[in-house]
Amino acid sequence: DREVETACNDEEASGGGVVRAVNFNSPGQVVIAGHKASVEKAMENARRLGAKRALPLPVSVPSHCALMQSAADQLYQKLLEIPLEMPVAPVIHNQNAAPANSVEEIRERLKLQLFQPVLWVDCVNAMQQAGVDSLIELGPGKVLTGLTRRIDKSLAAHAVFDQDSLTKVQQILMENE
Repeated sequence: DREVETACNDEEASGGGVVRAVNFNSPGQVVIAGHKASVEKAMENARRLGAKRALPLPVSVPSHCALMQSAADQLYQKLLEIPLEMPVAPVIHNQNAAPANSVEEIRERLKLQLFQPVLWVDCVNAMQQAGVDSLIELGPGKVLTGLTRRIDKSLAAHAVFDQDSLTKVQQILMENE
């Protein structure tokens, strides 16, 4: 993680644009974001520092870095218009790996997650320390499931991405009750 941050800082020190470590996905896997030319230079720096892989990701925006600040401000204004309530169960926010204590803090965390790093390793560790023993990923893939297994093999991690995987996870959960 520190070497990736160094690769990004080296680029900034040389007069380049914005580039930051923005997703701490698992030990040894960190995503960077920023201005395209600066990201490319930081990838070269990472390889020079010994990175095994440094690949560009096919994304349309520089998520989780300072370049998203204005979008985050706009999101926050929209969030102020939406009535929210505290969740029944604690929600660990990826920006600080902790639950919010108020609706206002939820709005603030949602804003911050657009331009501050995702601390997935810290989130998984926080959930494990809170007594969570199973995680279920809902969505089009199973990236977080794989990352979770790399972070803490003691946690059961399951992905639900279609009807078959939903049925399978339901069966697993029923067997473990």
